[in-house]
Amino acid sequence: MKYVVPFLMLLVFAGCKPETYTPKPRGYYLIELPQHAYHSFNNPDFPYSFEYPTYGKIVKDTAFFGEKPENPYWINMDFPNLGGRIYLSYKIVSPSQPIEKLMDDAYRMTETVHNKRADYIEPINFKNEENKVYGLFYNVGGNAASAYQFYATDYEKHFLRGALYFDVTPNADSLKPVNEFLRKDIEHMLKSLKWK
Repeated sequence: MKYVVPFLMLLVFAGCKPETYTPKPRGYYLIELPQHAYHSFNNPDFPYSFEYPTYGKIVKDTAFFGEKPENPYWINMDFPNLGGRIYLSYKIVSPSQPIEKLMDDAYRMTETVHNKRADYIEPINFKNEENKVYGLFYNVGGNAASAYQFYATDYEKHFLRGALYFDVTPNADSLKPVNEFLRKDIEHMLKSLKWK
């Protein structure tokens, strides 16, 4: 018995090896993406209409101006299950707001805000002759705050600007599946955009 206790203690200490701690790599949530399906935004009080995803929700933009936005046609398209939002601002082309200034403002907002964090900014022209919709779609790469920005106009009266943002710290890798998914919805919205 006098040898059994020391032998058991030796086994206990011999079996305990100090483990080296290895941190697990950072993981991301699995996101269930819905099927693309659309319905119409065609409010008679608005100077434009378009189709938007059924999993999106149109809300009045009150982020910067409270209940009295600069323009009553500013709206947001929220994606509650994806944590994203497309901000849509509308301006009427006029002598005090010529089309050149509006396009330059949209360019400067994309370049100035995202140039420090973006790996690249790729402008892509688009047009829909039938609906008289022309514009630029900015594909912003890297860990920029917004992966997609765009504007659409008829060059005469209407100017609509949009930007997609998420309610998280920008990380191009983790947001890539959702960004690519919502890009199809933005493209569909721009193809279905009509002026009134």
